[in-house]
Amino acid sequence: MKRNTILIIVFASMLLFASCGKKGQNAYQSNVTGKAGELVVVVSSEAWNAQPGIDIRNVLAQPHLSLPQEEPLFDLINIPHAAFGDIFRTSRNLLIVNIRSTIDSSAVILRRNVHAHTQALVTIDAKNFNEFSKLFEQNAERIAGFFIRMERERMQLNYERYHVKSVSNVSEELFNLKIHVPPGFKVAEQSDDFMWIRFETPEISQGILIYSYPYSDEKTFTPEFLVGKRNVFLRKNVPGPSPGSYMSTEMRVPVVFNQFTKSGNYAAEMRGLWRLENDFMGGPFISHSVLDMLNNRVVTIEGYVYAPSRDKRNFLRQVEAMIYSAKFTNQDEIDKINEQYNL
Repeated sequence: MKRNTILIIVFASMLLFASCGKKGQNAYQSNVTGKAGELVVVVSSEAWNAQPGIDIRNVLAQPHLSLPQEEPLFDLINIPHAAFGDIFRTSRNLLIVNIRSTIDSSAVILRRNVHAHTQALVTIDAKNFNEFSKLFEQNAERIAGFFIRMERERMQLNYERYHVKSVSNVSEELFNLKIHVPPGFKVAEQSDDFMWIRFETPEISQGILIYSYPYSDEKTFTPEFLVGKRNVFLRKNVPGPSPGSYMSTEMRVPVVFNQFTKSGNYAAEMRGLWRLENDFMGGPFISHSVLDMLNNRVVTIEGYVYAPSRDKRNFLRQVEAMIYSAKFTNQDEIDKINEQYNL
């Protein structure tokens, strides 16, 4: 299976867990260490330089989906067992590989919060290189999805604690939608069916766009329809800095499309690139279009990044965590309607 195909499946399968609750946590645990996107791999130098290392890099350092420049899924840091001390034990993402002939049975174990609060730890035990490769291939999607999901949940926990209530108040008023965005984000534009939330610095721009429109039929949840509707709203509401410029979807790169359930509601996710028509700006975006059966409408929440001189993976993951936090305030009422239609 090609690496890009694996990653598409990983993101698609992760959508099944979009509404999962968070496990209990130990209030006395240390915080995780390391930078966002880092993953410490504890494995012997012999294995790292042989097929096991190739297998790990092919999956966990493969190019991230839908970025304008190639960036790895994770920044891998290889540590041999002898050097694995306290300084690495609280790493945010930790993969420990044990390959020894004395191992009784092969296993892949995924655990949270082992040495630090919100830590993701995966342990793989195998008797030899061939057995490791087989085991890793069988569990590649599950392992990659686990680390990606934990990266997102860390940010969501932080945004839940420290978010701009005034922004959430506006989204609730316009769309019955609560969303957690961190300090620095402000409402730039709003109307009856559109909202633009922005964070601007001299080097980067991040934005959240929310818009709604009536639901017609099942053809609504197709990439062709959603991209078309996206372009209509962006042309009308998101102008660029040059006269006549406006945000649109970059059609020369295929949009990655998946359907899923978000908090019990039928939904679709798109990942792709945006561009400015009549200008030269662009970057990645991710969107969730959610069916609100109570009001017979679709609500789209999307995040975008503009960072021309910077890597964009972590900035994209930040807005992704924000749109994953979005929930209808009247979800209980919507659930009753969903039950009638077996959604």
